[in-house]
Amino acid sequence: MIKVADVKYIRLRAPDLDKMETFLTDFGLVRSDRTDTALYMRGTDNEHHIHVTELGEPGFIGMAFDAAREADLDAISRLDGAGEVHEMDEPGGGKRVILHDPDGLRIEIVAGMETVEPIQVKEVFEFNSGSRRRRVGPFVRSGPRPSQVKRLGHIVLSCGKFKECQDFYMGTLGMLTSDFLHDDNDDSIVKANFMRCNRGQEYVDHHTVLITDRGEAALGHVAFEVEDWNDLNVGHWYLQTKDYVHNFGMGRHILGSQLFDYWADPWGHNHEHWTDGDLLNEDTPYGKYPLHTARDIQWGPGR
Repeated sequence: MIKVADVKYIRLRAPDLDKMETFLTDFGLVRSDRTDTALYMRGTDNEHHIHVTELGEPGFIGMAFDAAREADLDAISRLDGAGEVHEMDEPGGGKRVILHDPDGLRIEIVAGMETVEPIQVKEVFEFNSGSRRRRVGPFVRSGPRPSQVKRLGHIVLSCGKFKECQDFYMGTLGMLTSDFLHDDNDDSIVKANFMRCNRGQEYVDHHTVLITDRGEAALGHVAFEVEDWNDLNVGHWYLQTKDYVHNFGMGRHILGSQLFDYWADPWGHNHEHWTDGDLLNEDTPYGKYPLHTARDIQWGPGR
């Protein structure tokens, strides 16, 4: 077992890279690199890219995780079915091992990728509340623009082989359960698992991967953190002026607590903006809830 440090990037496929770049730019990502066959998009943090689109028929290829240390690549390469450690021949460089989860989803474990200069985030305002006055003097003046995506936060998967996938992400990649969901009528049957990376005492996102027992393998959604509630709203209303499909939001989830807003890319891949999520460390106990809780929200529009 290794302990991956974080999710690195998602890898999709689309027949029109120009169209995908336009959507992702409107969504709040920035082009990092582009070849004849692939598009690489970044956020405002220093990762070289957090979203890869390969040219081809629409589809979900897989995702990458950061190795906590380069030696973990050697460890993971010794697993049955894993490839060898090799130099990446894509923008951003680094080293990589490719393997597959029990549903056949491509999993890349990477180390040593290039970093880039962070992009300055605009219009960051302190929030005043009834009991705390933190924005004293400056005015809030936000104009129409995309949200400013900082980084990739989590990926949600439907699983055909749920138990085997759960064992893979926890047993092979070292993830911890934050909350698991059981069948609404039988609390002994696990139907979903919110999993986070294990970085010891360091606090991390409530979930990096959510797997659900749906009987078939598919991408549920991919989620990107934005700066704050103001930035999420600015991006929401900017996207409303475009010809995109809004799937769900805005609202606040129960599990993870994040404020959210969901949009589909031109081929139906669901992309989420989120901010203000829960942070946990290795000592945080897991929760246990009925399955419907995954669909419940604290506030927001009904599905």
